[in-house]
Amino acid sequence: MGAAKTAGRGGLFGWLLAGGALLAVLGAGTAAADTLREALVATYDTSPTLNAQREVLKGSDAAVALANAQARPQIAAQVGVNRDLTRSGVLVTNRSKGPILSGGLDVNLPLFAGGRIRNAMASAKARVEAGRAALRAVEGDVFAEAVETYMDVLRDRAVLDLNQNQVRVLTHNLRATKQLYEAGDLTRTDIAQSDARLSSSRAQLALAQSRLSVSEESFLRVVGKRPEALASPPPLPALPATATEATRIAIARNPRLTAALQQARAAGMDVKGAFADRLPTLSGAVGGDYVNYMGDEPGIGIPRSGVQTTVGLTTRIPLYQGGAPAARIRQARAAEGQLLEQTVATERLVVANARSAYVTYQASLKAIQSNQDAVTANELALRGTRAERSVGSRTVIEVLNAEQELLGSQVQLIAARRDAYVAGFRLLQAMGMTSSEELGLKGGALYDPVGNYEKVAGDWSDWGGAEKHQVRSTSTMKLAEAAPDRLAETPRPAEAEPTPARSLPSAASPAATTLPAPSQPSGDRSQFWAIQLGAFTRPGAPQALFAKVANRIGTKEPIYLSAGRVTRLLIGPYASRPEAEGACRSLGRATPCLPLRRD
Repeated sequence: MGAAKTAGRGGLFGWLLAGGALLAVLGAGTAAADTLREALVATYDTSPTLNAQREVLKGSDAAVALANAQARPQIAAQVGVNRDLTRSGVLVTNRSKGPILSGGLDVNLPLFAGGRIRNAMASAKARVEAGRAALRAVEGDVFAEAVETYMDVLRDRAVLDLNQNQVRVLTHNLRATKQLYEAGDLTRTDIAQSDARLSSSRAQLALAQSRLSVSEESFLRVVGKRPEALASPPPLPALPATATEATRIAIARNPRLTAALQQARAAGMDVKGAFADRLPTLSGAVGGDYVNYMGDEPGIGIPRSGVQTTVGLTTRIPLYQGGAPAARIRQARAAEGQLLEQTVATERLVVANARSAYVTYQASLKAIQSNQDAVTANELALRGTRAERSVGSRTVIEVLNAEQELLGSQVQLIAARRDAYVAGFRLLQAMGMTSSEELGLKGGALYDPVGNYEKVAGDWSDWGGAEKHQVRSTSTMKLAEAAPDRLAETPRPAEAEPTPARSLPSAASPAATTLPAPSQPSGDRSQFWAIQLGAFTRPGAPQALFAKVANRIGTKEPIYLSAGRVTRLLIGPYASRPEAEGACRSLGRATPCLPLRRD
């Protein structure tokens, strides 16, 4: 692994963009597969969690405008029409009782507020910085969840394929066991053992189908669309060589820690602002008044209307406020202390998350290697056990156990690859390297928090803010209602053709690693060979691919095999495996091709 300094901003922009060239053969049409980057872009555009956090930041931007407004002139006008009902004593004049029109205009400008306004503005700006850091932290959380659901779907689809193939293998074994029993070579015990193992495998298949359905629903919730064919994710960028190095980067860059520090800084400004309640204030005022006795008769020698203007300074000197200033200072100090303590707690959490993700990632890499060795060993053991069974030195149950051991190691290998990738991304998240800018999600317009701040923070108008919020997040109700019932629609595996298992990429290597296909049933395999060019969920895609390659495969015919929503494209027949492999080579590396025996 490279040094941590190679995992900076520049190194992250390209790792998702380059992922399109690293597609593993997953048993689906990779040309139309959705990539991890596309899933992250969809999450960024439609996530209600992200959109809600952006609105929180907009509220913090508006708080700066509120603080700025305290330092600006306050202008007010008043107009009134009055009529005197009665007069007596010294109030009796020659003027009419009304109507009397009066109006005034007052302009007040704060000149000194003891530092309260200045500190309020600084506090609001610090909270904007905290809000931006919190938005980056939420982006990292949402992207990490999207990566987890993406990898969960890949894992569970691969495990489902393994379990479907295992059911096919055990179904074939049961038929072969019954035939050998009828020939007198085996007993009813052997049949019972094979039947029991097949029933158990079908139960595991049902569980695998349910786990995949759960993962696909989680993908729909996080990403906002149903997962179709998913491409293998790109390799992770270079990660730190040690846990200490990862921790150092996390302390310097983690947005959640940055947000906590800015919140504590804002609380410190609030304390300074609270001290201003003890100090005098000074403001300037300019005013004008107009009065018109509209009911006076002309010619009485007194003007009917007049104007008065004033200018002055007003100071307020607090002498005693019942202890309120001291109480507000203590309250602000307590809030600051709380945030300072929470900053330490956040720092602890960041350190723990970084070190835990690093350890988990390293352990998963070791698990990948160990499980790969286990798969290789179990494949060899299964072949040997079957060969020894054919000469009578092994029993049926031993063959069944060897098949189960192979399946278990294959599932563990798939899970280890998923865990390594997720742990690596979690490590990037802990180090503050999973924001939209770091990931280079330029497939759509990135949200610009500075743009909204510049629009509202310095606004002098009293008439803005009338725009009604338009919901940007997408509802998944209709997509959820249209979801297929996987358990109801999946055909019995015994009726389908054997297919290689899906694979997950190795998180330890830049290239995708293909999981060895599970063992196939023994028996008569002399029918013919075919080549598989992919499996598709989009209608018309298999036919389009065959039309594209038809001039390169001679007189061979297409074979379309449907299972649920997936249609596989096979071409054949071929007399032998070498002939099928030669056909694959003639199509070139750009076309995924897999030789298969058709029984």
